[in-house]
Amino acid sequence: MRYGIEVVPLGTYAEPGPVVELTVAAEAAGWEALAIWDHAHFWGGVGDPWVTLTAVAAATSRLRLITTVSPLPRYAPHLLARSVHALDAFSGGRVTLGVGLGVEFDLGAFGELQDGRTRASMADEALDLVTRWCNGEIVTHTGRHYTSTGTQIASRPTQSPRVPVWVGGSSHPALRRAARWDGWVIGSIDEAQNVTFPPENVANDLAYLRSFGPHEGFDVAVSGVTPGGSPGLAPAYADAGATWWFESLFGLRGTHEEMLERVAAGPPR
Repeated sequence: MRYGIEVVPLGTYAEPGPVVELTVAAEAAGWEALAIWDHAHFWGGVGDPWVTLTAVAAATSRLRLITTVSPLPRYAPHLLARSVHALDAFSGGRVTLGVGLGVEFDLGAFGELQDGRTRASMADEALDLVTRWCNGEIVTHTGRHYTSTGTQIASRPTQSPRVPVWVGGSSHPALRRAARWDGWVIGSIDEAQNVTFPPENVANDLAYLRSFGPHEGFDVAVSGVTPGGSPGLAPAYADAGATWWFESLFGLRGTHEEMLERVAAGPPR
């Protein structure tokens, strides 16, 4: 099991500064990654994950930088590839791209909501393009949703064989999509810190996912909360097959000072 922090970039954490404070403390305390949500609006304000992750990349040297998760149907794939590659190059190859189909309240607020089948089709087509562009390929493509005529975005790949991709969601289509890539990411709690996705759910979904043959080194990332000085449910999730635990930090959980204290207490080993 490896350990990171997940920051919900709402309210206090809509601004990059407090998130950078958390990550500097996290790197010093032995955490290995930062995951950050990717929404375009929320009541009280919402942060830009790419700006925040860039600020974190500048302030840290080891933390993995992850979106949990970026809604692929919202993005023009060539612009997403440009942002992902730029951050990956700047950070020295520390990016993992977490992706999903987006949520209704977020997409619908801007008139971006498509039906689930369309969003799934867009996501699958976009993922192939984004990873090819990030690898420095010259891409010619005519698809259902996107077109590219001999375009190049990255001059070279930063990671080998490519930027890792984690897929979020617990539906069967999401699990099948995750099996084709490098990892699966899932949240385990609601905003009141109640466990809504217990370890047995992870074990059951992994059994289904593994029937589609994910490759060696496949990651399973679970986010939740643990008290400082106690492993909480993290070992149970490890037993269920999780390879990463992300400690979720957000305004409803406590003050910024309390979140710093939790980070400084270290991973729930």
